[in-house]
Amino acid sequence: MSTRHTPVTPRAARMTAGAVLGILTVSLAACAGQPTADPSASPSADATGAGHGAIAGAEEVAEPPLGLTTIDPDGQVTHLDLLDESVTEIGAISAPSAVATDGRYLFADNGDGIEIIDSGVWTWDHVDHLHYYRAEPTLLGAVDGEGAATIATTNSSTTGGTGISFAGSGDAVLLDTEALSKGEIRELFRFEREPHEGLVVPVGSFALVSDTDDGAVTTIAAYASDGEETGIEHPCTDPAGTVTTRVGAVIGCDDGALLAHVDGGELSIERIPFPDGAAPSAISAFHNREGRPTVAALAGPTDIRLLDTRERAWTLLTAPVPLVQVTAVDDEGGHLLALAQDGRMLVLSADDGSLLAETAPLVSESLADGAPPTLIADQHRAYLSAPAERRLYEIDYADGARIARTFDTATEPAFVAETGR
Repeated sequence: MSTRHTPVTPRAARMTAGAVLGILTVSLAACAGQPTADPSASPSADATGAGHGAIAGAEEVAEPPLGLTTIDPDGQVTHLDLLDESVTEIGAISAPSAVATDGRYLFADNGDGIEIIDSGVWTWDHVDHLHYYRAEPTLLGAVDGEGAATIATTNSSTTGGTGISFAGSGDAVLLDTEALSKGEIRELFRFEREPHEGLVVPVGSFALVSDTDDGAVTTIAAYASDGEETGIEHPCTDPAGTVTTRVGAVIGCDDGALLAHVDGGELSIERIPFPDGAAPSAISAFHNREGRPTVAALAGPTDIRLLDTRERAWTLLTAPVPLVQVTAVDDEGGHLLALAQDGRMLVLSADDGSLLAETAPLVSESLADGAPPTLIADQHRAYLSAPAERRLYEIDYADGARIARTFDTATEPAFVAETGR
């Protein structure tokens, strides 16, 4: 279908929540403590964006422009502003089968490639302080590929690369994230491999790429961002699951994890094995509060594995009930968020896995219907999607798992990303 290669950039229609007319109805429940700052923009102090993440056409704002960007089963993309509760219809893409995000862009896999949505909101991390930006949301276009795609991002939406591994063709692709921030889809490299469910993980000016040996994935090889081989390889059987923290990029292997980072222009790859006695497990997904050093994963329904990338250490916990997802908040309160198989969101202790708080079953219908909910943690709130229930929940996990706000939707929020962070 030749038309899907043409970027679609309709002018977004911005509305108040009361004027959405069936797109999104907002109901509030006990919303004390929510952000009330004026999100109105002021001109960026650095118009060139040099060193502060600004992009031509974007405006700097005083508070994080947090939002929930959703895609329904038919591909309709909508953005809910969590500060003023206004809604933007961004446009429509092909019906996706999976979606990944870096906190600004959504990468939607439709089986024949990746379509990229720019939510138009992002945070730039200057280590000791942050800058917040808002621009016009848009549909950027598509990246061709065959079969299911695995996406790996960094914590920056204006620099570095974004990795795509296509299972059907085996193509390994590294996108230029800085070009994306200017509205251009540009491939830094693309090369063929044996078809497999692999990874392309950006790390500074490098990318780690899975490789096969007689059909088995056993090795991670490092490439420069222009596709040149570095000669650096590291054993990793069945690599699966990746996330980037402030320390570096994590890749799950069946005997632990690899941690890769760049120091002084040199790439370093470390192996962090599971503790003695831990069963081998190729972890399929890591989740955390974006950028924080500790990440969480499930190796089984009650087998929680926390990896502190700063300390290079695993913590093994046993969940009180079977889970479908776990997310490390990595805050002073030691909170760990989990979604139980019965639809409850649990707040657990990251020290011993004990139950600290819980909600009522919120997404049991979605779980029963095979409509996977999304659980997201940020500094102050958790966000839980309920596709079958047509609802989005905002939960104050530090206040006894109190439901702070509920957003009812007219269509299923099949895929949800918190953007602007």
